[in-house]
Amino acid sequence: MSILNKHKYIETNATLLLVLSFFVVSIGGLVQIVPLFYLENTIEDVEGMRPYSPLELTGRDIYIREGCYVCHSQMIRPIRDEIVRYGHYSLAAESQYDHPFQWGSKRTGPDLARVGGRYSDEWHVDHLRDPQSVVPESVMPKYAFLEETRIEGTYIKDLIETHRFVGVPYTDDMVDNAYLDFMAQSNPDSDYDGLLERYPGAQVRNFDGQPGISELDALIAYLQMLGTLVDFSTFEPDASR
Repeated sequence: MSILNKHKYIETNATLLLVLSFFVVSIGGLVQIVPLFYLENTIEDVEGMRPYSPLELTGRDIYIREGCYVCHSQMIRPIRDEIVRYGHYSLAAESQYDHPFQWGSKRTGPDLARVGGRYSDEWHVDHLRDPQSVVPESVMPKYAFLEETRIEGTYIKDLIETHRFVGVPYTDDMVDNAYLDFMAQSNPDSDYDGLLERYPGAQVRNFDGQPGISELDALIAYLQMLGTLVDFSTFEPDASR
């Protein structure tokens, strides 16, 4: 029986084809899964990464609530065109505290993985109020209502505790000071030393330029943080992995 005839026999025997397919898939699965049992952590530790501050985390929830992930991805692939346009390719560690992650699957607008610091707070305010005023060809809807919606941080401690429950390494100190840190980050006249100690690199300022804390403050705080925690000028991949 020739090789071709053997192949035909397998294809015409449903039971044998099922058994052999299961055998092949099992081998492939074992090759992928078994090594994971010998790794303490599948995500490389990267200097600078930390959990979101209370205000950043609130802004992230607003980002998700408004469906921003539908049109914007947060994953730069390791290919030349992506890196030239957006910056260093995304690291797994940058999403380790995301529940859920914001990699996205479509780009109606640009990728936002490195948007932090690329534009001023004033630009973000104008862009969210009226996107077409700064990007005429934009199809993004207006989000001016975010500036008018005040947030008090009443449940911010509960939010931090919930994320700790699912594995984000928030400490007792972070949980206990969640409300104070929430209030301090948008007020440069506050006592924010504790905030910076708990969340190194957190940006402290009045993000929307208006009194009080608005949803726009929180969203801009989140956007301005994206891609800023890792110093890619000194980052070197772990060659042992």
